[in-house]
Amino acid sequence: MVDSKRWMIFLGLLLLGIFIYSISAVLTPFLIAATLAYLTNSWVLLLNRCHINRTLAVVLVFIFLFGLFILSLMVLIPALEAQIQNFVTALPSIVERSKTILLPWLQTHLNLDLDLDLSSGTQAVQTVLQQHWQQAGHYVPSLLKIFAGSGLALLGFLTSFLLVPVVLFYLLRDWDKLLLAIHALIPRKAEPVVVRLFKECDAVLSGFLRGQLMVMIALGLLYSFGLAIAQIGWALLIGVIGGLLSIVPYLGFTVGILTALIAAFFQYHDWTHIMYVLIVFVLAQSIEGSLLTPYFVGDRIHLHPVAVIFAVLAGGSLFGFLGILLALPVAAVVMVFVRYIRDRYVNSTLYNSTQTPGV
Repeated sequence: MVDSKRWMIFLGLLLLGIFIYSISAVLTPFLIAATLAYLTNSWVLLLNRCHINRTLAVVLVFIFLFGLFILSLMVLIPALEAQIQNFVTALPSIVERSKTILLPWLQTHLNLDLDLDLSSGTQAVQTVLQQHWQQAGHYVPSLLKIFAGSGLALLGFLTSFLLVPVVLFYLLRDWDKLLLAIHALIPRKAEPVVVRLFKECDAVLSGFLRGQLMVMIALGLLYSFGLAIAQIGWALLIGVIGGLLSIVPYLGFTVGILTALIAAFFQYHDWTHIMYVLIVFVLAQSIEGSLLTPYFVGDRIHLHPVAVIFAVLAGGSLFGFLGILLALPVAAVVMVFVRYIRDRYVNSTLYNSTQTPGV
């Protein structure tokens, strides 16, 4: 009877997993909203302790998040726009240096017979970008017409975009009620163990997510300031991209250093500034490994680097880019249950029995 119940539970979980996977595309705005609600619920609780009604506290958190988003756009967008415009202006010289420096080097060292004429295509691209970069708003109607050609795609995009703040508001407002409802469904016999495991998951997950966010911001600043001191063009753009992509292990560092090396090569075509770039990224990674990650994140996941890579690739294969973003948080939760199962096994009679099987 007990075995049949266990098989029923296993079958139910398997069917639930299949169902979730089948609607993974629909779940994206809900997962984003749930993640934001989980991260900002502590702010609402802090306002509650100051005798502020929960609904009003949620509204204040919304105002703060919206203001922070607008302020970030006001600060970053003009600077990024200027650097992208500089890149567009420098595009012909980059292509010319590729023809006079990079292609001869490839022909000499790799025995490649390359005879490429990039000037005409590059000039056309530069002309289009220079003419229309400042007038990107005029293309909004055209983009809308393209989206309108596929009504379902437009509807899906707008629905996802609008659902996130709506779902976030209701999740934040009713977060405590949802937790109480879930707690009421836990079997009484298993309640102590389940509550303890979920508290451990909460401690690991909240610390990891908030810590990883701080590491991303810090790395973006380190990359940007370091490259700016080294007088590398597009330092802010490269730093922002490297910082954002650092949410995926090793991706931010890899993309950042390759982009910065290419920028230094085409800007100065010397070894000095390439060394500056290497120094900036080595120092940033040293600071991240010795100070930022231990302080903000700590060793919360206890995953080997190979397991981290596997988790990221598996998440991307199952759920796309969102799966890549959620791979490590999910791995952090899974490791809590793995440690619990291991402890149960080590303390079981199966592990501690000294009797030979079959005797």
